[in-house]
Amino acid sequence: QVQLVESGGGSVQAGGSLRLSCAASGNTFSRTWMGWFRQAPGKEREGVAAMYTGSGSTYYATSVKGRFTISQDNAENTIYLQMNSLKPEDTGMYYCADGLRTSGNIMAAWKYRYWGQGTQVTVST
Repeated sequence: QVQLVESGGGSVQAGGSLRLSCAASGNTFSRTWMGWFRQAPGKEREGVAAMYTGSGSTYYATSVKGRFTISQDNAENTIYLQMNSLKPEDTGMYYCADGLRTSGNIMAAWKYRYWGQGTQVTVST
């Protein structure tokens, strides 16, 4: 079992920045795919960014490419999402996920076994 706790969300003006953190505990990851997802009201949960912690390979949704960066700490038990040039469309609940079960689309939410409680990001105009 893995426990994930997100932090760093908040309210920010358009164009601002936030840095989200996801701390893992329990049977924590070392070399695994981890992802950041978000969900806006009335929308399905969508993948934002994913990283393979063993190699540093990353994937980004086209909507955030060039603005968001996923990274990890040296101990490989925390991942981050640096969000710059935020837009109102980025508003939503952000979740981190661990435990990818299948290959293919690594930003499909159903493929991940473990989820954090989420942290709210609100971007105002």
